[in-house]
Amino acid sequence: MDAYLVAVGITALVYLLLALGLNLHYGFTGLINFGHVGFFAIGAYASALTVMAGWHILAGFAAAMALAALAAIPLGILSLRLREDYLAIVSLGFSESVRLFIINEQWLTNGVQGIPGIPNIATAFGLDIDPSLAVLATLVIACIAAVLLILRLTRSPFGRMIRAIRDDEDAVRALGKDPGSFKVRVFMIGAALAGLSGAIYAHYITYITPEQFIPLLTFYIWVAIILGGAGKVSGAIFGTLALVFFLEGSRFLRDALPGISEVEMASVRLFAIGLCLVLLLRFRPGGIAGDWTSRGERA
Repeated sequence: MDAYLVAVGITALVYLLLALGLNLHYGFTGLINFGHVGFFAIGAYASALTVMAGWHILAGFAAAMALAALAAIPLGILSLRLREDYLAIVSLGFSESVRLFIINEQWLTNGVQGIPGIPNIATAFGLDIDPSLAVLATLVIACIAAVLLILRLTRSPFGRMIRAIRDDEDAVRALGKDPGSFKVRVFMIGAALAGLSGAIYAHYITYITPEQFIPLLTFYIWVAIILGGAGKVSGAIFGTLALVFFLEGSRFLRDALPGISEVEMASVRLFAIGLCLVLLLRFRPGGIAGDWTSRGERA
């Protein structure tokens, strides 16, 4: 049971890092990003390849964040010219392009066979502890640092500006401000967090393949920030906890419904998760942490 709880905690914290980045894009700035998993994949492969080339794991984490942030620049530039719905489609295409690149560039990524034997975090740091506990500790530190960073950003003049862009971009332009540079920086910061999440995930799983980076992961994170309340750091935290609770808690339905086959249980789980999500949003339409559309402080 202890190993299971640690695995659930690791999953929750990986999702939280992703949710914090996506919440910065959408909740604070109004940028609809359906390709978040693309940055996650870039981070995973960048760190894995860097460490397996003989570099220290910290260099792998730095490479993951840097490459993910650089990959976000074109999307940030496109966000200046595209409406929200078109940006969503383009960002989804971006994530699929990343996955296809991973599949086709076998000389670099080993294609569909993936990259096995990635060093775990405990080994990379030379620690004689359980590898899962090392990953959990790393994720706790990363998530605390990410929360503090976003709180500092959103409570600064930079944060007030991106909220103004979200609420009324035309008004920001009328005041003589350029939203473009702010959007690009927001995309880069959120992508860097996703890249770091992917890097830690790669060193936890120790074997990555393109099939692990499908759009479903992006939509899980969207569910998390909508459940929690987009535009609030606390919303990303509570939403991630709620998502993981629904996903993992539904596994125990098997004990309560012993007469259902394994095949049927998959459908029952989906129904139970969907029902819980609908009920939560029915009674908390603004998310667990509150209505993100209200004016004022949201962090």
